[in-house]
Amino acid sequence: MAEVECFFDCSSPWTYFAFESLLRLQDEIGVTVEWKPFLVGGVFNAVNPSVYNSRDKPVAAKAAYGQKDQMDWARHLGIRMHYRPTVFPVNSVKAMRACIVLEPEGKLVPFARETFKAYWTDDKDISQLPVLAEICGAVGVDAARLFAAIEQQPVKDRLRALTQEVIDRGGFGSPTMFVGGDDMYFGNDRMPLVRDAVLRRRG
Repeated sequence: MAEVECFFDCSSPWTYFAFESLLRLQDEIGVTVEWKPFLVGGVFNAVNPSVYNSRDKPVAAKAAYGQKDQMDWARHLGIRMHYRPTVFPVNSVKAMRACIVLEPEGKLVPFARETFKAYWTDDKDISQLPVLAEICGAVGVDAARLFAAIEQQPVKDRLRALTQEVIDRGGFGSPTMFVGGDDMYFGNDRMPLVRDAVLRRRG
C-alpha cells in the first residue's frame, strides 16, 4: 500500500500545487504515492454545494485574498499560472478518465502534469480533444488509442467509483490525501502535515 493516496482533479489550482509538492516529496524522502483521479464537480454536487454559492455570490475581500494566495503559492513553487483560465470551471472528465487509462502504463504522472500545465499555465481548454491530443504528443501517448479507451464503460465506471470513494471516506474537494489509509488531509497547504504524518508512521 502506498504511503499517500492522492485524490486529484486537474481542474483545481490547489491540486496543481499539491501534485507538484508531492512529486518534490517523492524526491526528498521517497514517499510512495497512489494517484486517484476523480471528478471534483461530482463531490461538490453531492456533499459541498457551498462552493457554487461562493462563486455566485463571492465575498469581495475573500476573493481578493484568494487570488493573492493562489499566485503566492504559484510563485513559491515556481509555477507560471493564470489566476483564472478563460474557460473556468472546465469539464475535466476526459482528462481524468485518461489518467485512469494511463496509470497502469506509468504515464499518469507525466500526462497529468502536462494537463495541469496546459490548463493553468497555457490557458488551454482541457475539455477539448485537440488539446488532449497535444498533451498526448508531449508525453508519448497515442491519442487515438487513448480517446477510444476513455469511452470504454469500465473506465467510466472506475472514475465514478473513485469519485464516490472519496465522498464515502469523508472528502469534500480536491486535493484530498490519505496517509496510511485513514488519516485525511485536504488542500495543498497541508503538505507539511502530510510529510510529518508519513515520517511519523515510518517511525
